[in-house]
Amino acid sequence: MTEEKAAPASGSILVVGGGISGLTTALEAAEVGYEVFLVEQNPYLGGRVAQLNQYFPKLCPPTCGLEINFRRLKDNPNVKVITLAEVDSVSGDPGNYDVTLKMKPRFVNENCVACNDCVDACPVERKNSFNFDMDTTKAIYRPFDMSFPMRYVIDESECKGAECAKCVDACKYNAIDLNMEVKTMELNVGAIVWATGWEPYDAKKIDNLGFGQYDNIITNMMLERYASTNGPTAGKIVVPSNGNPPESIAFVQCAGSRDENHLPYCSYICCMASLKHATYIREQYPDAKVYIFYIDLRTPGQRYEKFYKKIKEDENVILIKGKVAEVNEDPVTKQITVVAENAVTGEKIRQKVDMAVLATGMQPTAAGCKLPADLNYTEDGFIINDFEKGGMFAAGCANKPADVVSSNQNATGMALKAIQTLVRR
Repeated sequence: MTEEKAAPASGSILVVGGGISGLTTALEAAEVGYEVFLVEQNPYLGGRVAQLNQYFPKLCPPTCGLEINFRRLKDNPNVKVITLAEVDSVSGDPGNYDVTLKMKPRFVNENCVACNDCVDACPVERKNSFNFDMDTTKAIYRPFDMSFPMRYVIDESECKGAECAKCVDACKYNAIDLNMEVKTMELNVGAIVWATGWEPYDAKKIDNLGFGQYDNIITNMMLERYASTNGPTAGKIVVPSNGNPPESIAFVQCAGSRDENHLPYCSYICCMASLKHATYIREQYPDAKVYIFYIDLRTPGQRYEKFYKKIKEDENVILIKGKVAEVNEDPVTKQITVVAENAVTGEKIRQKVDMAVLATGMQPTAAGCKLPADLNYTEDGFIINDFEKGGMFAAGCANKPADVVSSNQNATGMALKAIQTLVRR
């Protein structure tokens, strides 16, 4: 392990997490003149938004918003982007924090021009976590087509290293260095914003809903990848077991949310996500039937309510108020039967569909792994902001469930709070 030291950065801000909240926080602070270190554990920026097909309020692709932010990053020398890095320790007080970062090797340097010759030469395949393991990439890969930084990365756990080295031989630009090592970096910053984001709740923990048992049950984020042109099926939503167009799909709302055995809270985004997914399906398959089983449909705000009313008018979208009790699979056809009780009529429903989508909720990343800093959390792992103490703040979904718009608004506020900490120093 080697160590790097950064010069003490008086008046600088550390932003941990390169998703939409972290990007917004970093850019808002940098564009008014503050030095910002933006740290991301993945080899790319963009977070969960990068995995979406479309996002509210305009239902535009992530390339739209992310491309603008990436351009702002490139044009602003005040932001230092550090990928494949995690915060190892934090000590100090508001206005004066000493931070240690641990940086994993990318094995690809700045000479990379993303020509793809290394990928063509690589003989090793790996599961593609960006697509929730629904397809594969080579051991050297680019996470997605507009990833930032625009460089390849090697999966150390899959690469054969020097005994293969075919990627090294194929690279004309001397961009691949298989001898890169883990490094540490020391920073001194005045404020820290934790924008560590969220993880989809593990649907395998929900025993009665069949995820992981039946081929044709997927999650809402997996459907986003199916619908994305850079996803595993190049944007075509298909029945997983046979690749055929679905004639019927069921959505199971609050899958693990509002449930004391899983996530006791509402994840805020799931209802709107499923209504959006209904538009994906109806655009591709005008005759397909969409069944949405829900406890309550929550569409906060006038714009979202208008969207809901439009979906409700579609005669091929059937909304059923009733919590799904179980799902079953026909072992021959692989079709899924969704069992629920209609809360309005009292009727027991057994709806057979080609595939089912579980609207799993969001769980803060910090729920599974507490951060190495003096922070307070809710019982569910969201970071509680202590504005009286100041110095360290949580932005976006690290603080509470939120959509992209709310996350951006919150991130702008946390950038201001971080700046106030420096001003009062």
